[in-house]
Amino acid sequence: MRYAASCSMVWGAEMQFDLWLPTASPMTTRELLHAVGTESEGRGISTIWVGEHVVLFAQYASSYPYAADGKIPAPPGSGLLDPMVTLSYLAACTENVRLGTAMLLLPQRSPVYVAKEVSSLDWLSGGRVDLGIGVGWLKEEFDALGVPWERRGARTDEYIEVLRTLWCDDTSSFEGETTTLPPCEMFPKPIQQPHPPLHIGGESDAALRRAARVGQGWHTFNRSPEELVAGLRKLDELLEEAGRDRHELRITICPYFNELTPEKVEQYAEAGADAVAALFFCFSPADVAPALDALEACREAAARTER
Repeated sequence: MRYAASCSMVWGAEMQFDLWLPTASPMTTRELLHAVGTESEGRGISTIWVGEHVVLFAQYASSYPYAADGKIPAPPGSGLLDPMVTLSYLAACTENVRLGTAMLLLPQRSPVYVAKEVSSLDWLSGGRVDLGIGVGWLKEEFDALGVPWERRGARTDEYIEVLRTLWCDDTSSFEGETTTLPPCEMFPKPIQQPHPPLHIGGESDAALRRAARVGQGWHTFNRSPEELVAGLRKLDELLEEAGRDRHELRITICPYFNELTPEKVEQYAEAGADAVAALFFCFSPADVAPALDALEACREAAARTER
């Protein structure tokens, strides 16, 4: 393969300012997405991130990791738009802002289709895709999809290898414990070389190990600056074991529902973040410009901060 785990992606010198956009229905209309995309273009937004859940449940035993009560903050009758369809729409509304998943639930999906969708989006967007991946937390969703919950971490690792061979090799193949890809060809390849950046999401040691081995980014949620320092200390140890260093990764922090202020942006930068992704809730197209106005001081703080 032409890919090397130690490949380096080039990020800007200043801290990047992103949006983490919950694409919940019914408020996330095409008009709202168009407004977010076009407004972001002229305001220095680096990346728009969207998440994924195919189905949700009124009752479930799984514990959502980012809420004290273990419940995802989604009201009855709502759901998320498909991330690849959403980003394709945003690609048509934008020219420069990057388009990311945070997170695409890779072990729930066919890696061959993921490779094709991401490659197609990278091709059509002019090379603007960032693929954030996670292993998932909602067992009931895996059950609904008929996908094994067990060994989803090992399956994720092998699926990443499938993605890389399909993106990087003229003739692709893979033989593993959980999946097999017979020799085949997939074109077009992504515009970005060797492939779109892989951002590993999650707070567990397993997620940090995966980021250290194969990631071009670590995307973490709901951490304070102090907690980010502790996480990066562990990541640095794992990167050293892998023969890599932190300059090869983009460290993105989404404070989630925690308040984001210019001072907090500076604290995240000092802690080691390369980008901060502000949770961006809007309920109508008319809300978009005022919501971005409210974040402008935070964006300016990021722009003043060199990594």
